[in-house]
Amino acid sequence: HGGCCLFLNTPFVLYERRTKTNKSINMERLLTIAILVLSLFQIKIQAQSLDDYLKEAAENNQGLKATFIEFEAAIQRIQQVKALPDPTLSFGYFISPIETRVGPQKAKITLSQMFPWFGTLAAREDVAAHSAEAKYHEFLEVKNKLYFDVKAAYYPLYEVHELIRWQQRNLDILNTYKILLTTAFSNGRGTMVDIIRVDITIENTKTDIQLLTDQIKPLEIVFHKLLNRTDSSHVVITDSLITLPIESEYRKDSLLAHNHMLQAIEMKIQSAIAREEVAKKEGLPNFGIGIDYAIVGKRSDMTIPDNGKDAFMPLVTLSLPIFRGKYKASVKEAQLIQTALAYRKKDMENTLLSSYEIAWYELEKSRQLSELYNRQITSTQQAINLLFIAYSNSGNEFEEVLRMQQQLLKYEIAKVSTVKNFHTALAKLDYITTKSQ
Repeated sequence: HGGCCLFLNTPFVLYERRTKTNKSINMERLLTIAILVLSLFQIKIQAQSLDDYLKEAAENNQGLKATFIEFEAAIQRIQQVKALPDPTLSFGYFISPIETRVGPQKAKITLSQMFPWFGTLAAREDVAAHSAEAKYHEFLEVKNKLYFDVKAAYYPLYEVHELIRWQQRNLDILNTYKILLTTAFSNGRGTMVDIIRVDITIENTKTDIQLLTDQIKPLEIVFHKLLNRTDSSHVVITDSLITLPIESEYRKDSLLAHNHMLQAIEMKIQSAIAREEVAKKEGLPNFGIGIDYAIVGKRSDMTIPDNGKDAFMPLVTLSLPIFRGKYKASVKEAQLIQTALAYRKKDMENTLLSSYEIAWYELEKSRQLSELYNRQITSTQQAINLLFIAYSNSGNEFEEVLRMQQQLLKYEIAKVSTVKNFHTALAKLDYITTKSQ
């Protein structure tokens, strides 16, 4: 607030001395304050860093939401598999009653409950729990992949904006050169050829700026889709990127230890092991208990003890899994799945190690090129200063000044690209080593 007060008060002290009425002064002050507040508010809304965009993507990306819902659905499976089968209630009515000693049997009600072999439900629960945990790691993998995709879409936007900035700066320098050349030509020191050369270079630079500006829109659309935004939104680039020295073997210790895809495969292996146990348990008998209730009518032809007394009969049921083929096949299926997943896990480890080495090479190459371009930029700028001093004294060889200025621009552009490549490679390393954001 203190900064705002200093900014606002000083102009109005001067303004009040030049204004005839206090009314116009107050209106002007209110208008200025309103514009300033709105501008600050708008800057606050638009100024988002890359971390802000990553958070927005995590909250809004539809693919990430779908993966999380799949994980929630997998959790619901646990409750289903560990539940007992529903009890069975049956009712039978004798169209022709069966005569018994105590009376005619008219109807029968049976209630029974089946139970799987001991440990079957726990094994089924293990299958579902490991599968759900695998889904959770897949969700985390999709989230990390989303973060990498957002960064990989953000850095080209940063590159384009930086390229436009450097091209615009080059254009300003060229316009300054043209003014100096025009003045020198009017004084009889320069040549029209030098002015034409600058005009050609100016036109080329303007075209480059326009092409870069046209490139922003498709890059922004790719970025917006990752954040589930509308295409009319605008991406504000606020970050300033540089290349940094990265320690050797950067996060390599967590490459295989914490990778979510490897952990997801491991959970699937554990699920397949539990599934093998389920298959073995299902090859054992199921048993059940129940009760029969028979409704008996009274005899009218004689009087006997327990005349018309209903009958109760406890039941014990045992399944006979004599068709062994399906159970053996189920066990073999679970074993084959374990073997396939073990191969897939090893293949994933090899892929991760290869990806790490490639990303590390790209990172180091970009860092070394950036250092080279920094040295070349410094040397080229010194050469331009010396050439311009020589041109100012003699009025000759401006073509060399212009050539070196464009060479300087090439180095600046190359440096921007290497910075973009450096951070893209760093993002790839963070992704495959599962760095938390």
